[in-house]
Amino acid sequence: MRAIRVASAALLGVTALTLTAPAAHAVVANNSVTSFGFSVVPSTVAAGGEVTLRVDNCNDDTRVSSGVFDTVTIPKGHSSRTTKVDWDAKPGASYRVTFTCGGESGHTDLTIAGGHPSDPTQYPLPIQRGVHAGEGGTVAGFDLGEIGLGAALIVGSLTVAYHFSRRRPSDDAS
Repeated sequence: MRAIRVASAALLGVTALTLTAPAAHAVVANNSVTSFGFSVVPSTVAAGGEVTLRVDNCNDDTRVSSGVFDTVTIPKGHSSRTTKVDWDAKPGASYRVTFTCGGESGHTDLTIAGGHPSDPTQYPLPIQRGVHAGEGGTVAGFDLGEIGLGAALIVGSLTVAYHFSRRRPSDDAS
């Protein structure tokens, strides 16, 4: 019976450790493999709309350029910047967005949704207020506080499992 308890505790600990370990990954976007991550959110937007340009694991200023918005610089230490898509962007077209970090570049596509008024002042867009849910997505880097908390929880659960597996049957009667 004791072997079952110890095996269960060990399996629980290994599962917890596996699920809390950060995953190593390479970022691939439209055949661009880079040592840093990047994205355009949303990937489809109406002309005149806003997009968020995100970058992860870049230790330099990141330069983001496209034919559909002005060149944007994401300063070192920041992960995103918002920019406005040009009103004259062609509906249904796909534009290349290039991210340059140090001497390395990667690209992804931004698609322009069809149908927008020809004169933006004639038909003003309604104010859109969505839920602000944070940055989301994959968080690059290590947060030592979260890693420490996770390690403390794992050590605590293993300690409790070990304690219960070492209890004598006479301890249960009291």
